[in-house]
Amino acid sequence: MFKSKRLLALTIILVLATSMFFTGCSKKEEVSVETKKVEVDVFQFKVEIAKELENAARDYEAEHSDVNINIQTVGGGDDYGAALKARFQSGNEPDIYNVGGPQDLQDWATKLEDLSNEPWVEKALDGVLSGATMEGKVYALPFNIEGYGFIYNKGIFEAAGIDGTKIVDYASLEEAVNTLDGKIKSGELKDKYPALEAVFEYAAKETWVTGLHTSNVALSQEFPSSLDAYNSKSVEFRYGDSLKKLIDLQADYSSNGKTRGKLNAVDYSTQVEQGLGIERVAIIQQGNWVYGGVKSIDEKVADNLGILPMPIVGAKEDSIPVGVPMHWAINKDSDDASKAAAKDFLNWLYTSEKGKDYVVNKFYFIPALKGYENFDPQDSLGKAVKAYAEAGKTVPWVFMGYPTGWGMDMLGANIQKYLAGEMTWDELIKDSQERWEKERS
Repeated sequence: MFKSKRLLALTIILVLATSMFFTGCSKKEEVSVETKKVEVDVFQFKVEIAKELENAARDYEAEHSDVNINIQTVGGGDDYGAALKARFQSGNEPDIYNVGGPQDLQDWATKLEDLSNEPWVEKALDGVLSGATMEGKVYALPFNIEGYGFIYNKGIFEAAGIDGTKIVDYASLEEAVNTLDGKIKSGELKDKYPALEAVFEYAAKETWVTGLHTSNVALSQEFPSSLDAYNSKSVEFRYGDSLKKLIDLQADYSSNGKTRGKLNAVDYSTQVEQGLGIERVAIIQQGNWVYGGVKSIDEKVADNLGILPMPIVGAKEDSIPVGVPMHWAINKDSDDASKAAAKDFLNWLYTSEKGKDYVVNKFYFIPALKGYENFDPQDSLGKAVKAYAEAGKTVPWVFMGYPTGWGMDMLGANIQKYLAGEMTWDELIKDSQERWEKERS
């Protein structure tokens, strides 16, 4: 009897110990599953939305406790393309990154995840996926639709007796600039605008401003689309003289009009926050993305901004460039869990109600997707771009089809030399043509 009881006791102890062992293991495994999160690394270029994108990621994480979204922003005065290449070469590859149009798709073809079956694809507005499509497959999500031109302070124009709505071609633009310049130099506007010192500020240090955006106004009249630019073996500069007029106008009527080489030190912040934002200048060449930056300086100034056309004499003169600035892409070589979370995050950001609120009301984006009927742009510049688009007064963004590096590293650098007096305009055109052909040979 004693032996039987002893065996029974030993059996119970063993059963309990075994049970505790397996229970402990399962608890540990359960804790491990609960604490191990999917990491999604985002490497993006748009500095204007850096803070707001972080906030969006935190809201997404609140709804998806198993995911961590890590965001790194490189842009503004930094070369995002070079930084992205360096990031991939380091072996620390991001899960989500940015690509431009046809040229970028070709350059990054081996790293692009096919997104053709994502829910947002069928919501895309007509034409916005052209720069994200290769061989019939969609590889990237359009950021938004943006427009740029000559952003101007309506209050300064009103004080100078200039009606911005009457500026519809180069002649009327030049007349307004001359009038405004005269009133600034005479001191007539000093009482109301004590900081005002020049008509323009031109950020020639930023070669994306000059070599991409300024040049696009002329080359979009030569190439119907970014795909046409991408497929072209040469560039004619058919409206090269008109392009020169726009560059000279901005340079000559800037605070460095008599020392144009100094414009090569003027960066984005000097142009936007320290220029337009404090009413030191009346006009800058930028797009609707500057609204948030100006608002952070002076909300009243931000809400009283408009957009003038960038007229190309001999072609379209009453329009602004409107297009998709950049796309979200997903790294094909990321692990399956990170890719799935990356896809879900982008879909949440652009199709959920909370995400849409970020896109329109916090990023100040003009959506490239349908389903935003209750989210019309509320900011002054978003409304202006929408008005140009609805009136059909737009030209395409074709710089996404330039040869890799040509716009910023070659043409942009040549414009800097031109402003510094180190290169004539004819030399600029000839060198830029030769380098395009070399890149495409």
